[in-house]
Amino acid sequence: MELAERALLCSAKLPSNINPFFNMTRVTRGFVARKRRKRVLKLAKGFRGSNSVLFRTAQQRTMRALSLAYRDRRLFKRNIRNLWIRRINSFIRENGSSNISSYSSFIHNLKKSQILLNRKVLAQLAIFDPTSMKKLVEMV
Repeated sequence: MELAERALLCSAKLPSNINPFFNMTRVTRGFVARKRRKRVLKLAKGFRGSNSVLFRTAQQRTMRALSLAYRDRRLFKRNIRNLWIRRINSFIRENGSSNISSYSSFIHNLKKSQILLNRKVLAQLAIFDPTSMKKLVEMV
């Protein structure tokens, strides 16, 4: 087959504005890859040693840091709630009346008497305003 015949066959399959002998340029991932690496290295800023300089270790450390941050945001909420409960419980055990001697009975009586104070407010009352907390315990 001659070159002219081959060109005719190729041009019949492709639209007329595309040259069949035209090779597409090689696409490098320069911009996309650089953008990704810069994002990871920016997140790894402040890590010790090569963990903030080398891309592979920075990526590993960043993935771990982000997953631990996600986990610990939930753990923090859990720990703070436990702290509030401990503060309320210790106050009730020291200053409770005869029918209320523990945290659980205090919360149960609060719900029964329809007093809608959350644990955070109760813990703050126990620490910063113990007289009003005593009145609340007596009221329940």
